[in-house]
Amino acid sequence: MITQKAKYALRALAVLAEADADEPVMISDIAAQQRIPKKFLEQILLDLKHHGIVASRRGKQGGYLLLKPADAITFGEILRIVDGPIAPLPCLSITAYRRCDDCDGEQSCEIRHVFARVADATRKVLFSTTIADAVTPAARGKEVARLLA
Repeated sequence: MITQKAKYALRALAVLAEADADEPVMISDIAAQQRIPKKFLEQILLDLKHHGIVASRRGKQGGYLLLKPADAITFGEILRIVDGPIAPLPCLSITAYRRCDDCDGEQSCEIRHVFARVADATRKVLFSTTIADAVTPAARGKEVARLLA
């Protein structure tokens, strides 16, 4: 399950992806449109800025815009930035591997074998789905067809 913070980050990025590439979007506009608490959104966008996903501009015409193209920002990348490791078990994490405390051996762990397939399938979807896929109706249709195949 993803956190509310991750959902807000993805929704904010969708707004930025739909905006003109050269036109910053004010935090207050994103917050109002997506019903995200403004202070919380400020923290999220600042975190995404530090990771090179968005840029900010100051002043009267200021706001946020995508630093990378929407088709180069994956759901998996954003979830890792906002929520941390994606794996359902610490022993399956690519970025934060840790042996389970009660582990007798990863090769013989029945639970690990099942959740390894879950983790692989989840990563495949999350790292092949971009923000552009989420906001483009034609891409959404292709994505749904691909997932159902």
